[in-house]
Amino acid sequence: MVLGWGRRKNSHRRGRKPEMELVIPNHFRCPVSLDLMKDPVTLSTGITYDRESIERWFEDGNYTCPVTNQILRNFDLIPNHTLRIMIQDWCVDNKQHGVERIPTPRIPINPAEVSEVLLHIKASARRSDPFGCSELVQKIKRWGEESERNKRCIVENGASGALASAFDAFANDSVETHAGVLEEILSALNWTFPLQLEAQKCLGSKASLRCMVWFLKHQDLSGKHKAIVALKELLSFGDQQNLEALAEIEGVNELLVGLINKGISPTITKASLAVILYMVSSSYPSCGKMKTAFIETGLVSLVLEILIDSEKSQSEKALGILDSLCTCEQGREKAYGNALTVPVLVKKILRVSALATEYSVSAIWKLCKNGDDEGERVLVEALQVGAFQKLLLILQVGCGDYTKEKATELLKLLNPYRAGLECTETADFKNLKRSF
Repeated sequence: MVLGWGRRKNSHRRGRKPEMELVIPNHFRCPVSLDLMKDPVTLSTGITYDRESIERWFEDGNYTCPVTNQILRNFDLIPNHTLRIMIQDWCVDNKQHGVERIPTPRIPINPAEVSEVLLHIKASARRSDPFGCSELVQKIKRWGEESERNKRCIVENGASGALASAFDAFANDSVETHAGVLEEILSALNWTFPLQLEAQKCLGSKASLRCMVWFLKHQDLSGKHKAIVALKELLSFGDQQNLEALAEIEGVNELLVGLINKGISPTITKASLAVILYMVSSSYPSCGKMKTAFIETGLVSLVLEILIDSEKSQSEKALGILDSLCTCEQGREKAYGNALTVPVLVKKILRVSALATEYSVSAIWKLCKNGDDEGERVLVEALQVGAFQKLLLILQVGCGDYTKEKATELLKLLNPYRAGLECTETADFKNLKRSF
């Protein structure tokens, strides 16, 4: 039996007889995917599969030959060059039917090759040889671009640690002198995430952090993108030493807020929000001082404007930042002075995600908990934009313990003010007078 190519030639046109459907010979098809094989390889059982399909089969935890169901004693994949040439010839013969010739596959790299290149990358960095290191990094990138299998092989054999070590070495020497190779390394690092422990330590050094901040200040869009993404990845592990070291770099708060304010690109904006969130929501010794520095840059007003119209990921990060800033008095003062604060926070409850709801309820609670005049004003305004209804709904649909506790406390605080106040939900901010 043979299976169809999946497309018929036009038939019945001008009364002609239907033409035969182009078919792919069965022995050209992978037994797993049933697609035309691009890189046929043979197992020890003698059955041939497409390399990508059989590797995925093994990665899923299978230890047998899919056709014979035999347990494999080895997982060697022997290229079937004869069959591959036959498939390529068949493609050429059927070019008129829209079949494209399958290119000759490159030989996949192996762990030994990767380890050797990574050792040379470290050695060239120790010698302060930017040209030699750059060539090796480009080789790693070319390998990774050839196939997902190559990329996995590179990552699994310690690429992130070797690249981060080289980055730290060149950053310690001179950022300005080695900017080219440093950006090349960052580019390769960007697809080796998540970072291994060695890479975390190297990228978290003072020299590496200062280098990434320098990139954010002085490099073009591509350089900024690579640096902020790497910085976000590094801080995501929650190492307080990295957060402290970054906070000590002069002007880093103004720089990050400026990247968001300029709206250079969605990726940079999102990554910058993530970096700020890590910096203001941790418990490292100078966190309070860093919050104050961010507040003085106008960050409260900026995240409120972002929240008016933003997608899920940006909303969660912006709400997380606002909630963290409301833990200190200066942050609450800025929030009290902005007409968008209460309507935006109430609007985001149950509108974005469970995490966004948690941040919104927490921020409102922090603005109301002190029982002063400003807190009372927030309670009244929250009632007028439908907070009571939403908080009741939160308890009904279910939520985390923290959110449930804060929602219950807010309902108690709101209840005395309900008489005579209209509780309506509104999502219309166009008539609000902004404070910026």
